[in-house]
Amino acid sequence: MRAAVQHETGRDKLEVLDDVEAVGFGPGRVRIRIRATGLCHSDLSAMNGVLPQPAPFVPGHEGAGEVLDVGDGVTGLKAGDRVLMCWLPACGSCPSCKRGQTHLCLAGFMNAGTPNFKRPGGSPSDVFGFAGTGTFAEEVVVAANCAVPIPDDVPYEIAALIGCGVTTGLGAAFNTAKVEAGSSVAVIGCGGVGISVIQGARACGAAQIIAVDPVAARREAALRFGAIEAVAPEELADAKARVTGGEGFDYVFEVVGKSATARTAYETTRRGGTLCVVGAGALDDTFQVNMFELFFDEKRILPSLYGGADVLRSYERAIALWRAGRIDLEGLITHRVRLDGINDALDQMRSGTALRTCIEI
Repeated sequence: MRAAVQHETGRDKLEVLDDVEAVGFGPGRVRIRIRATGLCHSDLSAMNGVLPQPAPFVPGHEGAGEVLDVGDGVTGLKAGDRVLMCWLPACGSCPSCKRGQTHLCLAGFMNAGTPNFKRPGGSPSDVFGFAGTGTFAEEVVVAANCAVPIPDDVPYEIAALIGCGVTTGLGAAFNTAKVEAGSSVAVIGCGGVGISVIQGARACGAAQIIAVDPVAARREAALRFGAIEAVAPEELADAKARVTGGEGFDYVFEVVGKSATARTAYETTRRGGTLCVVGAGALDDTFQVNMFELFFDEKRILPSLYGGADVLRSYERAIALWRAGRIDLEGLITHRVRLDGINDALDQMRSGTALRTCIEI
C-alpha cells in the first residue's frame, strides 16, 4: 500500500512509500479506502513539531473514502458505505460527552499513541497516523466511530473538507462566538479555515466582515466568500478606525495560532466584544493579557476546538447549507494533486497560494 510518511519531526518533505500496511483491524474497527483528503495547516504543524505527534507518522486527518471491511461488533456501517473521517470521535460515556461537550472528548486523542501502520522492512517498523488517523494513505484502519456515513450526493473531496476545516471554521462562528446578525467581524488568517469562518459569519447575518491576511491571493479569495473588505495585517488598524470608528469589532477571529496575532486580535476587539481563538498553536507560545484590561474591557476570550460543538450535528449542518447554496465548498479547493504530488501541495500551503489542496488517492 502507498502512503506519504514523515520520518522525523522537522523534515519539510514527505516520502511516498509503497511498503506501508494499515494495521489494527479487528472488533470495533473499520478498514477504509481513502479517496480524497485535504491538506490542513495542522498537518504542517505536526510535521514541524508545533503540534505533538509521535514519528514516524503518516500525516492527514481530513479525509473521506469507502468502507472496505468492518470488524465484529460494528453496527451502522458496512462494506461499500461512503464515509468521512472524524479525527476526534466521541466515546459517549466520558464526563465531557455526558455534559454534551462531545468535541472535548479525549478518547480520540488516545488513538494517536497507537500505530496505525507498519513497514515490514522498515526501521522502525511501526508508523503512527496523525491524530489517530493518517489519511495520506490508500487505506487506513480506525475505530468505527471515526467513520461517519455521508449522503450519496456529497463528493468525496467535499466530505473531506467537512471532516475538519469547514466544520472548524463554520462552528467557530455558529457555536463558539454565536455571531449576531448586523454585527461587525474581523477574521485574521484567511486560509481554508479562515474562509470557512467568513462563510459562517455571513450565514449568521454579519453586516461587516473584514478579512486580514498577508497573502494577496487569500485576500482576493476572502472577498469572493463574503468579506466586504480584505486588508494586509499592517492595514488592520486603519480598517478598524474606518469601519468601527476606532471602537473595535464586535467579533474578531484569530485563525493563525500565534500569540502575536492573538494579541492583535484582542486589541482589535471592542470593549465587551468577543475574541475567538481558532488557530492551533504551540505549547511554548504564551498569550498574555494584563489583569486590569481583562477586568476593565470585559472582552470575552473564547477558544474554539473543532467548531466548539457536536461534530456530527455540525457535519449535517454543513451539508445542508452546502446543498442550499448558502456556503461554497467547491470554491475552497484551489489545487488538486495525486499522492505523488504531496510535496507540491505542502509548498502551495506554505506559500499561501492554496486555500485547500485536494489530494486524490
